[in-house]
Amino acid sequence: MTGATGPRVAIAYHSGYGHTTVLANAVHQGAADAGAEVTLIAVESITDEQWAALDAADAIVFGAPTYMGSASAAFHAFAEATSPRWAERAWQDKLAAGFTVSGAKSGDKLHTLQYFAVLAAQHGMQWISLGLLPGWNSSTGSENDLNRLGFYLGAAAQANIDEGPETVTKADIETGRHLGARVARLAARS
Repeated sequence: MTGATGPRVAIAYHSGYGHTTVLANAVHQGAADAGAEVTLIAVESITDEQWAALDAADAIVFGAPTYMGSASAAFHAFAEATSPRWAERAWQDKLAAGFTVSGAKSGDKLHTLQYFAVLAAQHGMQWISLGLLPGWNSSTGSENDLNRLGFYLGAAAQANIDEGPETVTKADIETGRHLGARVARLAARS
């Protein structure tokens, strides 16, 4: 099931201070560059039309900042609002992936990515990993490497809590683009 120009990818995300929006836009760009029709959905203000876009998507990418060791409350509210779709198996066999941002380099981002993967599993979706080896883990690596924070489950970024969204690193943005492109390519094969 693909759209007129390629697979349909929806990015359902929440951003508290703009850092996660930067990553959502990077995922969008990567998926669009790979030929997907992409819809960005800010979950705190989701409309009926956007719910329909999620239902029609071939792949859904979940994104939220990591606050206090998990996805933001606004994303949790969205996840709970998906329960009618869960009961109908509306998202069964769709592809799913995720991304998150926190202030600390680790910041318990893995827990947020696991939360997204469990949400996808509850819906019967198929999880797509980042598909990259960790970067910046040798003497020849650098903070400019893709997947510089070394996550496998999804794209992860770090942004200082006292600075604005413009400080999300180029490496983290490129990692988000990689995830979007990977999702689009795999959705095109389905």
